[in-house]
Amino acid sequence: MFCSLLVMEENDVQDNENFPAPSAVNFEELYEKYATDVLRVAYYYLGDRQRAEDVAQDVFVKLLVTRPELIPGKEKSWLLKVALNKCRDLWRSSWIRKVILGHPSFELFPADDEIGRAADSISLAQAVGKLPAEFKEVVLLHYYQGYSVNEISEIIDVAEGTVSSRLSRARTRMLKELKGE
Repeated sequence: MFCSLLVMEENDVQDNENFPAPSAVNFEELYEKYATDVLRVAYYYLGDRQRAEDVAQDVFVKLLVTRPELIPGKEKSWLLKVALNKCRDLWRSSWIRKVILGHPSFELFPADDEIGRAADSISLAQAVGKLPAEFKEVVLLHYYQGYSVNEISEIIDVAEGTVSSRLSRARTRMLKELKGE
């Protein structure tokens, strides 16, 4: 369904004279390479698969509609930045704050010999889910997406020192949470 909506949006954009026809190869290539990463970041941020899919769709629709000048090699950064902004907007909405205050559920299907490791992963994921948004986004970008402090500072537009301190504070909070303090 997600792909069909994107194809529909792409066709709508092509029919509109105000927008140049998008490069289908470029869009499809970016979608194939980064859709899973965008969805994963949105899912860990929001803790809701459907909302994460909506965010991922919005990100790629924005890519089709706005046709930004992306710096080669920085496409993923742009996509994740847009995804994080959309996630923040969702969390700031009053409906989300009133209705969704629970822990995120994580879809893990462990093999029989990995039950202990999966339990640790679930505990860690729950600890990440309890972090405030500003800490959660740097943890997701650093540990789940592999970005450096410098790259994260560019993506979320804050100083490198701020990113480092947020990572440090997030680790401290998660450690306390995991120890049950």
